[in-house]
Amino acid sequence: QVQLVESGGGLVQAGGSLRLSCAASGRSFRTYSVGWFRQAPGKEREFVGAVSWSGSSLNYADSLKGRFTISRDNAKSTVYLQMNSLKPEDTAVYYCAASRLMTGRRYEYDYWGQGTQVTVSS
Repeated sequence: QVQLVESGGGLVQAGGSLRLSCAASGRSFRTYSVGWFRQAPGKEREFVGAVSWSGSSLNYADSLKGRFTISRDNAKSTVYLQMNSLKPEDTAVYYCAASRLMTGRRYEYDYWGQGTQVTVSS
C-alpha cells in the first residue's frame, strides 16, 4: 500500500515557477514509478511525466518538455515536479500517482494523491 500527498500548488503569474512535491508513505514506495498528471476544468486528466523507481528513467509529455522537470529523492520518499515558464493553460489540478510500470497511461497507476491546485494568472 502506498499513500501519496501532493503539496506546493498555488497562484503564480505567467512566466513564474512552482515546485510541487509528492510525499509518499509505505515501505514499497521505492519500487514504484511515479507519474504526474493534471486535469483542467472540463478536460480529461492528462499525463505530464513520470520517473522510474530509481530515478534514472524519465518520460515527459512532448508538449511540456523543456519547461517541466521531475526528480525523486527516495531517502525522503518524495517526488518533485519543477514547473518553469508557466502559462495560463497550465492551470489545473495536479496529481501524482504510483505504478509498477513506467507508463503514461492513467489506468496503469495503482495509487493516487488527492491533487493540488495550480493557477497561473495572465
